[in-house]
Amino acid sequence: MSIRVADSADVDPGAEIGDGSAVWHLAQVRENARLGRNCIVGRGAYVGPGVVLGDNCKLQNHALVYEPAVLEDGVFVGPAVVFTNDHFPRAVSPEGALKRADDWEAVGVTCREGASIGARSVCVAPVTIGRWALVAAGAVVTRDVPDFALVAGVPAVRKAWVGKAGEPLEDAGGGLWVCPRTGEKYRENDETLMEVTE
Repeated sequence: MSIRVADSADVDPGAEIGDGSAVWHLAQVRENARLGRNCIVGRGAYVGPGVVLGDNCKLQNHALVYEPAVLEDGVFVGPAVVFTNDHFPRAVSPEGALKRADDWEAVGVTCREGASIGARSVCVAPVTIGRWALVAAGAVVTRDVPDFALVAGVPAVRKAWVGKAGEPLEDAGGGLWVCPRTGEKYRENDETLMEVTE
């Protein structure tokens, strides 16, 4: 395997790019960013300083992932998604001086294994997107998303449960949910969902 970096991409020499990964046209990967194996950074995407991507992550075109975001293995970030990093954004201080990096504390978005973030959604840090959760296109996430939750809207709220295949689960009664594609079973308890391992 090898690493593919388009000629027009801007990858800082201090960034780490895992084997099999690709960084496409006009994308920027900043200093100390770490990309795992087999990642794809789409056209015009931005990966901030120190951002961490696990293996097999996909950042689609024009996704903006600001530091200190952390994406675990298998995370999908759709086109034009934005991960913010400032609680109280201002260009200047109360005195009118231009703010610098030391004038604020960056907060990050964490995406757990297998999570998917739909096109043009915004995740307002600090939030955690749970394992195998699905954020609908155009959603604005302002609070943590549970594992296996499908959230949508502004602000985003849970609309359904999804399995690892990404499809809405079917209610089998008694707190049991089933994936229509794979047959995998999940159990709901107190607004959380866990895989049934039998």
